[in-house]
Amino acid sequence: MSLLKFIFSKQFLIQIGIAIVALVIIVFGTLQWLKYTTNHSETITVPNLSKLSLDIVDKKLDEMNLRYTVLDSASFNPEYPPFSVLDQTPLPGKKVKEQRKIYLTVNPSGYAEVEIPDNLIRKTLRQVQPSLLARGFKIGDTIEEPDMAKGAVLELQHKGQILKPGDKLPKTSVVDIVIGDGSLKYGQNTDEAKDLNKNTVNP
Repeated sequence: MSLLKFIFSKQFLIQIGIAIVALVIIVFGTLQWLKYTTNHSETITVPNLSKLSLDIVDKKLDEMNLRYTVLDSASFNPEYPPFSVLDQTPLPGKKVKEQRKIYLTVNPSGYAEVEIPDNLIRKTLRQVQPSLLARGFKIGDTIEEPDMAKGAVLELQHKGQILKPGDKLPKTSVVDIVIGDGSLKYGQNTDEAKDLNKNTVNP
């Protein structure tokens, strides 16, 4: 078989086609390997996201080819804006690869609401105060009203409104405590005791 006939033969053309396909695969694989090894050592410095809103975080991390996910919100921190970043993992300054996920803890919109506990009425001031403080309330004024039991808690108030068991207030709300002053005698009504107290104070 002459060289010219062999060049144009079906067998030769098949071999040329196989060689071209193999060359394309080798070139493509080499380019992908070079791309991987070139970026393999590249890292990104994690930015400080503290006190940033999620809108700003989303834009910032997208520009840096980083991702994020929001964990359950923590307790409200008044030193941080609502819905801003409280904490992050990895910490700022850490080196990470592209598309690394940053885990964020976000500040809630405000303090969680807490229920007014029951069984506080007619207890002593020393019993009621720790119970309220343990739930995150602040103790306001102690107001005395005529009652037979001196120091017994008659009612709880918030901004002048009487609180009932089960009522909810934001944590850190101020609760005023009304207690008995021991001036009410048996068979005497509250108004009489108040008048008597006024006359005693202002003869």
